[in-house]
Amino acid sequence: MRVAVLGGKLQGVEACYLAKKAGWQVALVDRNPAAPAVGLCDDFYSFDLMQNDCLLALFSKVQFVVPALEDKAVLDNILNCARQAGVKLVYDQQAYALSASKLASDQLFAAMNVPAPRPWPLCELPVTVKPSGASGSENVYLVSTGRELENLRQQTGGLKEWVVQEFLEGPSYSLEVVGCNGQYRVLQVTELGMDEGYDCKRVGAPAPLPAAKEQEFCEIALALAQKLQLEGIMDVEAIYHKGLFKVLEIDARLPSQTLTAVYNSSGINALEVLWSGLNPTGGSHLTRKIQGVIYEHIRVTPQRLEVCGEHIMASAGHLTLYPDFFGADEALSNYRPGKSEWVATLIVKDGNRRKAWQKRCRVINSIMCYAQLSECYDAEPPLPAGRGTEKTVRLESWG
Repeated sequence: MRVAVLGGKLQGVEACYLAKKAGWQVALVDRNPAAPAVGLCDDFYSFDLMQNDCLLALFSKVQFVVPALEDKAVLDNILNCARQAGVKLVYDQQAYALSASKLASDQLFAAMNVPAPRPWPLCELPVTVKPSGASGSENVYLVSTGRELENLRQQTGGLKEWVVQEFLEGPSYSLEVVGCNGQYRVLQVTELGMDEGYDCKRVGAPAPLPAAKEQEFCEIALALAQKLQLEGIMDVEAIYHKGLFKVLEIDARLPSQTLTAVYNSSGINALEVLWSGLNPTGGSHLTRKIQGVIYEHIRVTPQRLEVCGEHIMASAGHLTLYPDFFGADEALSNYRPGKSEWVATLIVKDGNRRKAWQKRCRVINSIMCYAQLSECYDAEPPLPAGRGTEKTVRLESWG
């Protein structure tokens, strides 16, 4: 089968990786010939996704279209062209429009009584502040005092399009739901690790949750998908705080990072699930024996090895998929022999999470030895004053 992946940034890397694992031919489109996913496709086309003649010509040669971007005008144009061409597309226009606004999503959570962080001023400080329409960790602030909040209010012109809600401590979890014709399927719960800028630096699978709690999270995600009448894929992110899941956000689009971890842990390929319409006989996405997986981004410099959020991969140029990379099962990297600075996404798996973490540590040591480095920098998000001891606990919990 031949699939068109539209967008060559980090979502495009995810889509190309999964499509190749499914054994499909991949045609990638991006205006930037240096986009990270270019090195992972079979055929690359450089054109603007608002050029309908180019889109229609491509759609006549593929069976499946996977958008890997977050521009609503472009997505709507892709939808119109896909309808003209009669080709299957992963995009739920209505669900995406709602999930693209954190303010609208929060209103949905409140209407459904879905547990979520309390909004300011119905909560105490500290609070997190983030733009309603931004993606992921972009421009997230931790505000501990009234003066800091007022300063930020002045800088942003009133915080009218910003989400201000209580800061909650606890591990972060993610779960994808696939919907098709009124049927819904959850994939696998994963644990997220953040860097100091709240950008996801690490994904662990399976999540270290009791079965009852995992089921609770799955039920929340399914209820949201059913309410939205989801046709496609949706990501649900939550904080586990004092025994309760508090939903932070939903995103009705193909995510980056988590689906690769899910595939390597469970054998479930989200693109195959989407293609087959939840029909297990339509693909090879049957669950196998669960493995422990650590998926992590690193940057190597002449001074140190840094564990960083995924933003470091966005400007890395073409990525290559390497097997057996310094002991990691796989890596997506711009590494070349002799380079003194490079980045990589490490994919490490073993029988369970503990073994996978131990193997990950050996991989890190191997890379540091190769690069002759003595320092490994692995920062955690900032915490309000007086809570600094949590940083060590959070990092040690991965092993």
